[in-house]
Amino acid sequence: MKKGFSMLFMVCFLCSIAQGAYAKENSPDLAPQAKSAVLIERDTGKILYEKNSDEQLPPASMTKIMTMILIMEALDEGKLKLSDKVRTSEYAASMGGSQIFLEPGEEMTADEMLRGIAIGSGNDASVAMAEHLGGSEEGFVDLMNKKAGELGLKNTHFENTTGLPEKGHYSTAHDMAIMGKELLKYESITSYTGKYEDYLRTDTDKKFWLVNTNRLVKFYPGVDGVKTGFTNEAKYCLTATAKKGNMRVIAVVMGAETPKDRNSQVTKMLDYAFSQYQTHPLYERNEVIGVEKVSKGSDQSVNLVTSEPISLLTKKGESTKNVTKEVIPKKNLAAPLKKGDVLGMLVLKKDGDIVAKSPLTAEKDIEPAGWWSLFKRVMSDFTKAG
Repeated sequence: MKKGFSMLFMVCFLCSIAQGAYAKENSPDLAPQAKSAVLIERDTGKILYEKNSDEQLPPASMTKIMTMILIMEALDEGKLKLSDKVRTSEYAASMGGSQIFLEPGEEMTADEMLRGIAIGSGNDASVAMAEHLGGSEEGFVDLMNKKAGELGLKNTHFENTTGLPEKGHYSTAHDMAIMGKELLKYESITSYTGKYEDYLRTDTDKKFWLVNTNRLVKFYPGVDGVKTGFTNEAKYCLTATAKKGNMRVIAVVMGAETPKDRNSQVTKMLDYAFSQYQTHPLYERNEVIGVEKVSKGSDQSVNLVTSEPISLLTKKGESTKNVTKEVIPKKNLAAPLKKGDVLGMLVLKKDGDIVAKSPLTAEKDIEPAGWWSLFKRVMSDFTKAG
């Protein structure tokens, strides 16, 4: 089984290389004023355009995409509530650059902090949330790098939660697109990243106006995220997402000289994607795909569910016929299992070629069965056998 998973991974890796080569050879130059760029379709991750997409560069405030991933993951797992109060330390309040001007000891809800990060790019809010979830910024950065490893991001390393310049803090256009893909699994995130303006401290005399640093949210129909970035070192950067009909795409530009260059090149990429391609949705996130037996568990089986939306991508007008589904489960599942544990892989093939793959996860926790439950099962099986 392990050999089968290894072979599947290698085939998919080669497919991704082929996709990148296809994009490079057949796409127009959509980002001539950027150091690097990439355009992907969200559900499949297929590369539609790329330019130096694996070049390690400073990501500036696009770093906060990973910060938001960990916040949304904590919300999804019940480790954090939007109503939870988050206290601002003196260190968090001291952050320079973009900020929402938190004061030492000031408390805001996680919802307000998330708005401060997603809309206003608040460095102070990012550090306050990092300390709340990770115990310290350093502890949270460890979680960021661990998550980057889980996502297979080999050209990304974080030194902070904000994107402020620091040696050894880097990413790539490709890795930023994958982070955007992961963040967009949580559908509610666009209610933050897609909002052009908002207010904090509305019930005080210090009412604070938030304006989205991503102006395309207002000026390009369908754009509802994700995050801008700028430092003198990184220049102007943007990971943007837009949805039209069934299709959502992610465009990344790094190292543009001006905000106008950044936005115009992202606009070109979005226009190209929506004019040339179409998405065919197949499964929603958390949809049950299969059932597998679990040994020594409180439940004797577990549902395998999709970990993200799953679709097929085609050139406009191409057929989606002859698509087959294959579920490859892990063998010998045993309790305990946690909700979200990867328990298998869903592979979609068209005319025998792999066109999409996605992890399948546990629908819920499965605790170990007590000795009495196990005894009754053994007796039940013994009685049936008799």
